[in-house]
Amino acid sequence: MDKKPNILFFFTDDQRFDAVSALGNREIQTPNIDKLAERGTVFTHAHIAGGTAGAICMPSRAMLHTGRTLFHLNGEGQTLSENHALLGETFRQAGYETFGTGKWHNGTDAFARSFSCGDEIFFGGMNDHWNVPACHYDPAGRYEDRALKIPDFSFSNREISCICDHVIPGKHSSELFCDAAVSFLQSHDGRNPFFAYVSFMAPHDPRSMPEEFRKMYNPADIKIPQNFMSMHPVEYGNTSIRDELLASYPRTPEETKKHIAEYYAMISHLDREMGRVLQTLENRGMSENTIILFSSDNGLALGQHGLFGKQNHFEHSIRVPFIIAGSGIPAGERNESYFYLFDVFPTLCELAGLGTPGTVEGKSFASAVRGGESKTRDNLYFAYKDKIRSVKNRRYKLMETVHGGKLTSRLYDIAKDPWELADLSGTGEYRDVAENLRKELFMYRDEWDDMMHAQGRDYWESYAEASKSGRLLP
Repeated sequence: MDKKPNILFFFTDDQRFDAVSALGNREIQTPNIDKLAERGTVFTHAHIAGGTAGAICMPSRAMLHTGRTLFHLNGEGQTLSENHALLGETFRQAGYETFGTGKWHNGTDAFARSFSCGDEIFFGGMNDHWNVPACHYDPAGRYEDRALKIPDFSFSNREISCICDHVIPGKHSSELFCDAAVSFLQSHDGRNPFFAYVSFMAPHDPRSMPEEFRKMYNPADIKIPQNFMSMHPVEYGNTSIRDELLASYPRTPEETKKHIAEYYAMISHLDREMGRVLQTLENRGMSENTIILFSSDNGLALGQHGLFGKQNHFEHSIRVPFIIAGSGIPAGERNESYFYLFDVFPTLCELAGLGTPGTVEGKSFASAVRGGESKTRDNLYFAYKDKIRSVKNRRYKLMETVHGGKLTSRLYDIAKDPWELADLSGTGEYRDVAENLRKELFMYRDEWDDMMHAQGRDYWESYAEASKSGRLLP
């Protein structure tokens, strides 16, 4: 391809890997995402690496935009280091017009570096979807100077300080951001290729959407997942985090069904808005030379394993949907390659014929995107604060939790037990499997400069040895 391809990247918030109709979920309606899947390749095993904060989306997005591993970010990822190349910035320096709209949870300076234009920019983590405090694009990048006091729409009797120019009451966030994307595509003159990043707040709570979409899903018709539990069986000091308090304890099927129905309704609504953007791209005759991506920053439990958030390492929370379509990308394909979201940065660089910056640590899976053989990664490592460390290969996942001076190990055969219901860690015949995975865990810990090192190199081993002997550590 002589002409550089355009890039259109849709990124949702909290959308689980299986919350797409084309991927086998017969309860949800996502016609536009389904069409994109037909046009391109679905990667069924895209992962996040976890997070160093309860707001998993913040480090997840930081990894996406820097291509760096979890512990090589700038802190928790709330701001991105000026020493790390950024995805949008890299395309901008290569002559692309870079456009950003929607949620940006990684600091104003990084946004200014990344994008040459944009509109309806939300610098927060979450908000009422019908009253989004948004910014217009500032060529000077002086967003911090525009902190305004606005009503806190969660509490009627107080105000909060937000970086914003305006609030448009009554327009849903998914519509607001897609309106901005449509305007950009309609005005793009085609002299330079574009990189457009459309970042939704949906389906993150508070889950609200137009009534027509709410009516699409009757909670009574929703099926309870096979791994629904009234309580999570392992305590790891996370029960009072806000995501877990969105539903009462113990979890009930009725309340869980209501949450899932609202979740699906939000996704169907954002799907409709995505369709408007894709139709505009088609109307402008730009589809043939545009690589289109669809993904999300993390999954969500919604009652599975007795959890409601994403602060865990079960498949429902660490896997995300990933679809890529465009010229030279096989249509209607499914690919099971393992990769992280931070591998997207070098992959897009390779697909666009750009050099990958030296600060990027991700691995390109461009060969797999083009339909070739690719084993980007055989094993994957996950971390959540100082609470959980996990590692998985194609067959097994080892999950280790530290809480109350005790280490709890769980081992799952994810090939035979995709719902992760049967803990094999207490079965003698799997002892070698667990030990080999634990060696992998320590290898990744060292390679990634895991924050456990701040508490001593033998920190995790100490817990493991104490657990074997029945001792407790502080």
